Amino acid sequence: MRVLSEAQRRRFDEDGYVEVEGVLDPACDLAPILVEYDEVLDGIAGGLLADGVIGSAHRGLPFPERLVRVCEESGRNFPLHFDISLPQAGTRPDSPIHLGPAVFGLLTNPRLLDVVEDIVGPEIYANPVQHVRMKLPKRAVAKQGRSGLISQIPWHQDNGVILPEADEATILTVWLPVNEATVANGCLRVVPGSHRDGILTHCPQTGELTIPDRLVADGALPLPMRPGSVLLMTQRTVHSSLDNATDRDVRISFDLRYQPVGQPTGRPAFAGAGFIARSAADPDSALRDPAEWAARWLAVRAAGGTDAPAFNRWAANTAGCA
Repeated sequence: MRVLSEAQRRRFDEDGYVEVEGVLDPACDLAPILVEYDEVLDGIAGGLLADGVIGSAHRGLPFPERLVRVCEESGRNFPLHFDISLPQAGTRPDSPIHLGPAVFGLLTNPRLLDVVEDIVGPEIYANPVQHVRMKLPKRAVAKQGRSGLISQIPWHQDNGVILPEADEATILTVWLPVNEATVANGCLRVVPGSHRDGILTHCPQTGELTIPDRLVADGALPLPMRPGSVLLMTQRTVHSSLDNATDRDVRISFDLRYQPVGQPTGRPAFAGAGFIARSAADPDSALRDPAEWAARWLAVRAAGGTDAPAFNRWAANTAGCA
């Protein structure tokens, strides 16, 4: 049975994105993730407290407020400790990564996969390019370094941040807020119809790839969203995020990617961490064990060493970037 209406599928095809409300239950599907992340923050705060970096672990506060307090007081940020993927450079055997069962439950949520199936079909592969983003207010962002996991994301297409091997694959981005995403705290924005313009040039800037403003078409729309809703985007839909202009709010979101089984992922260095999330042809092939998912990522991390493989196609001297 199809989940998307004809109007929703038409909008996805024509505009390159569509919001689907009420897919997830915030209390059942999302709240356990914040409990899991609070446990991660417990470990971080406990270590900082023992080292005399902070004066309190701020236990008892809601997770977003506690995260802001710990980051602001320590002058440090910890995006990789919560993320569900590895960094593109400098992977070490002890690189932080979070691989908890609540997050795996989100990746394999049946209602979420029902929506995904309407786009990619019944043979669903979870692409290893998956992230959690905790967009901090500016005063909590550490001065040294920058991470798109905690700060504004510039204009890009997901196709532009993976390798050409996946240019013809059908990779669906599923973006979803864990708490309310507003214009004030840095919601996503998209350019409707931009997926029809092919792959645009992405230029390396401040450690990230970005489409130059001159190539971004007019008509960008901010997309405030409530937890429980999901945003579906094609891999060529131009999108970015706004700044978090609030004082204490943290915009927490996931961007997950799914595709038909057997297609290239565009991130071959992480191929071992991808998995079959659903299969009508071979149901037993679907991964159901969060411990196995974690083991796959740890094996990828152990094999990563310190030499960064090629992740992207663009260079600073690419025509149009100089």
